This record gives sequence, structure tokens and C-alpha cells, in this order.
Amino acid sequence: MAAEAARAKGSARFGKYTLIDRIAVGGMAEIFLARQAGLEGFEKTIVIKRIRPHLSKQASFVKMFLNEAKLAAQLNHPNIVQIYDLGKIGESYFIAMEYIFGRDMRRIIPKADSMGIPFPMVYALKIASSVCEGLYYAHQKVDLYGSPLNIVHRDVTPENIFVSFDGTVKVLDFGIAKAANQIEQTRAGEIKGKLSYMSPEQCMGKVLDQRSDIFSLGVVLYEWLTGFKLFTGDSEVAILKSITEGKIYAPSYFKADIPEAVESILMRALEKDREKRYQSAWEMQYDLDQFLSQYEFTPSNIHLSNFLKQLFNDELEEEKARLATGGGPSAPAVSEEILEDDADVISAAEAISQESLTPQTGPGGSVQLRLNGKEIEALTSIAKRNQLPIEALLRDIVTNWLKFR
Repeated sequence: MAAEAARAKGSARFGKYTLIDRIAVGGMAEIFLARQAGLEGFEKTIVIKRIRPHLSKQASFVKMFLNEAKLAAQLNHPNIVQIYDLGKIGESYFIAMEYIFGRDMRRIIPKADSMGIPFPMVYALKIASSVCEGLYYAHQKVDLYGSPLNIVHRDVTPENIFVSFDGTVKVLDFGIAKAANQIEQTRAGEIKGKLSYMSPEQCMGKVLDQRSDIFSLGVVLYEWLTGFKLFTGDSEVAILKSITEGKIYAPSYFKADIPEAVESILMRALEKDREKRYQSAWEMQYDLDQFLSQYEFTPSNIHLSNFLKQLFNDELEEEKARLATGGGPSAPAVSEEILEDDADVISAAEAISQESLTPQTGPGGSVQLRLNGKEIEALTSIAKRNQLPIEALLRDIVTNWLKFR
């Protein structure tokens, strides 16, 4: 695995593309920064999402993945990451998609928090409005004959909402969540992370429509505005129960200065009965835009751009150098958080196989591991982020790692 990672840092041909840096890896896919060359020195920086080999052998997953990706490839909107190509090279299925110079929301708000900068409410609302616009376009998309494509994102989470350094908001991974549900080898922490943003009808396995995505966006926006995660629990079952049966406290319960109009928008988006929810993303966007137009400050893309550049000023030059040199270890240009949990597990599993972890047989034939301070710190961080005891995390790491040995 380590050798494979080292090779991935150098340029490699992949059909008509050149892979210049692997920036994320997980149970479902590897993500590469890549370039596509053309006539007269034409070059285009793109992102390649390459499906892992073990999934390429699962016929049901491949069929679902291809069907959903074909639908997503028909989407062409400023607020949706564009898919350029879909195919198979060798034994690897892949998607070639738009490269965005920016960060996803799972990184933006924690970065602001770490710098002691409160994330402005109006920026959160503006981003949510742009997400609504992208969602509405996808939800209403029809084929050449006017028949609805019935596209539902199914995975509206902070890591799938991307903001570029020019202030443009993009939604990632349309349709891929449906295919990802076919994967049996999914980490408990990843499941829990996804569950926290699901709609009640999604949790109960009902047929989904656009209103499911609206609920998920409401959960995301609630978290951005209050700083509190709406649905949590010690297990998948506990989170599901929280979503389907738990009380949703008005956001002013956690943050008293949230305007009444904003609270009203959030609570309508979060109605557990989808008949009482916003019936379209356009309706939610309209209310968000109405509020912003009457507020004392209405941010533009330029405002959002300047704010983002302020937050990530320490990473911008390094990232530009990365693009110029064609790879190397540096801050990711696309959302590394998409598969961060899986990447952490792989890294930790690799560490387990090294001499720094010396196995010793304990009572009853159990295996005890000696970890150094850095490894303990890393595992503690992963466990805390996924709300797991360290013992459960280690079992999870070993179990999932053994599946791929």
C-alpha cells in the first residue's frame, strides 16, 4: 500500500489522462488530480475519481454506478460540478470531472473556528441559496423527450458542498450515493457520518424525491448556523431513531441571535413530514434570497471569495505551486474530506502492520499493541471525530483492513 501511494505521487498515464497526484483514497474510490492534453499544447486540469478494483468486480455496484453517473453527466449548471467523461480503462471504471480551486464546507467552517473567526450567518445563507439553485436544476432535469430524470442527490453533506476561491458554490457527487449504498464493506464511522444528514424517509427506506435533499440541506444549514450537529448517537440505530423520532429544537435554542425569519426557513426545511416541508428547492431558495435582500448586508461572490482567501491564505501559494509543478504533497485542490475517514483508516491500518506496533499475546489469546505517542494521538483524533471508543475504532480498522489483504 505504501509503495502504491508513492507511485501515485508521480505522474502516470491513465488512458488519455495524466494522473499527477493522488489526493484521496477510500473504500470506494481513489481521487486524482489529473491533466488532459490536446492539440497545440492544450491542457486542462481535471479530477479523476477511479473506482477501487474490488468494486469493479461487483456487477450490481457497477451497474448502479454507471446508471447514476450517466444521469449526473447530463447536469450542466454553474452550481454543480460538471462530469466530463465516464468510462473504463483496463479494469478500472472512472469519472473525469471538473477541477475546482477551493475548499469544501467540511474544511471551511472548522478552519474559521481554529482561527477564532465566527462564520458569518449571511455567508452560510448565501451558500445554502446556491446549493438550492443547483439542487432545483437537478431535480427538474428532463431527458430529450421531456420525461423527468427524477434525480435525487441523496448525500447533501458538508463535504459535498464546495466553495471555490472565486466565491462560486458547487455541489459534488450527484447520484453517486445511490451506487455507494450497494457497498457492503462500509466503515461504521462513515455510515454514522452519512446517517446524520439523512431525511426521515431515507432512514426508513422509502422511495425518495427532491424533498429528501431539502431536509438534508436543512440539517447542514442548521449545523452551520448553530455550531451544533443536529442528529448524533452512539450507534447507527440511535442516529436513525434521533432522525425519525427525536425532537428538533429551534436553532434559537442554541443561538439566541438567529433571526426569526431564518429560524422559520430552517424549521420548515426540517419538517419530518415531507408534505409540510418545502416542496421544491426553489421555494427554499426564494425565502433565503428574500431574507438576504432585506438584511443589512447582502454578500456577493466577491465577499465570499475574499473571506475564503483570508481563511486559507497560508495554503494558497503552496497550492498554486502544486498545480504548477504537477503534484507533490500539499493542500488538496479538491475535497479530500470526501473520503477522509477511509483514508485515515488505511493510514492507521498501514501503521498497524509496521514494527512500531509490536503485537503481544495477552490473556485469552487476545493481541495487545504497543503504540507510540504520535500513533495514539492520531487514533484518538479519529475516534473522537467519529464518536467511537478507541477499542471499537481499532477493531473496525483491523476488520476492514483484512478484507483487502
